[in-house]
Amino acid sequence: MTDIWDAEAATFDDQPDHGLRDPAVRAAWADLLLPLMPPAPAAVVDLGCGTGSLSVLLAEAGHAVCGVDLSPRMLAVAAGKSAAVDFREGDVADPPCPPGSYDVVLARHVLWAMPDPAAALGAWVRLLKPGGRLVLVEGRWFTGAGIAAVECERLVRAHRNTATVTRLDDPALWGGPIDDERYVLVSLG
Repeated sequence: MTDIWDAEAATFDDQPDHGLRDPAVRAAWADLLLPLMPPAPAAVVDLGCGTGSLSVLLAEAGHAVCGVDLSPRMLAVAAGKSAAVDFREGDVADPPCPPGSYDVVLARHVLWAMPDPAAALGAWVRLLKPGGRLVLVEGRWFTGAGIAAVECERLVRAHRNTATVTRLDDPALWGGPIDDERYVLVSLG
């Protein structure tokens, strides 16, 4: 799996929602995510951070961010974007992070790729401080890959009491119109 993501690292940010290079796309992600965060400086772990675009966005807003990814090449790109983020190589199914250390666990387009999503969610929830929040950006794409919102909510509710799903169909987030299911799920502790 590492080889696949390492091979994608050089061009990963070419997709508007990955690199957040377009100011309008970057602003749309800031408008979406920043209100979901507790007041800065919250401790946030960005699981499957890839090239670190969301990690950097949150760090620039004053949060203490740790980004975890399996791909050394993705992390090298991420580290070049900001020294303010603690980037760590590791398996997000079992993150190299101490339990009970984070106000927010954030994962974008990661849960669907986990071999055992329920076990991964259990590991992620254990990273949260009491009252912490889980923020998952996921989708079920036109290719058939992904995870439907109803299934994601079911998995989260096996570990948490709350789960609120909001559709993300604003083209500004993706750099253009979309025809598939994309959403953010927020679970407050």
